[in-house]
Amino acid sequence: MLGMNDLSVGKVFKYNSAPHIVIKSDHLQMGRGSAVVRTKIRNLLAGQVLEVTFKPGDKIEEADLSRSRATYLYSDEANLYFMDSQSYEQFTIPKSLVGDNQFFICENSDVGIFSFEDKPVSVELPKKVELKVAETAPGIRGNTAQGSVMKPAVLSTGLKINVPLFVKDGDTVRVNTETQQYVERV
Repeated sequence: MLGMNDLSVGKVFKYNSAPHIVIKSDHLQMGRGSAVVRTKIRNLLAGQVLEVTFKPGDKIEEADLSRSRATYLYSDEANLYFMDSQSYEQFTIPKSLVGDNQFFICENSDVGIFSFEDKPVSVELPKKVELKVAETAPGIRGNTAQGSVMKPAVLSTGLKINVPLFVKDGDTVRVNTETQQYVERV
């Protein structure tokens, strides 16, 4: 059993007898009352996103998921295609179940796969990934008066983030997969 303080981003647990993954987690202290954890969770079977608040007495059951490694091959409009690293079998995961994590997966990258009852349901990513900048506006001299100034950029996978002014098209940047924010230029 898990406690409410164990519900951090990426944690997988059972809620209403279905596996869910924590997308966002905020620990809140309510005045004189007890603390609560407000979460945004995704159902790994249906793909729907819920906002749920957990109290200190709530018992949370861990989901019985198996983890394996797979290589990302390609995607189409609805699915992501992978190949199991052990058996070399190909399988698909619907994009609706993966959510925004699809923007952090490059072709031929090795990722973790969560399976529930032998059915692949989600992708496990590293904390940080390196992606190439596909398009960004040029930095204009004189825009740095306020210190850390950011500009929008589109990465090779289609992810849109803010990057510092010195980043140019074709640069490789490291991005935090949990916060979807720029970390550093590589």
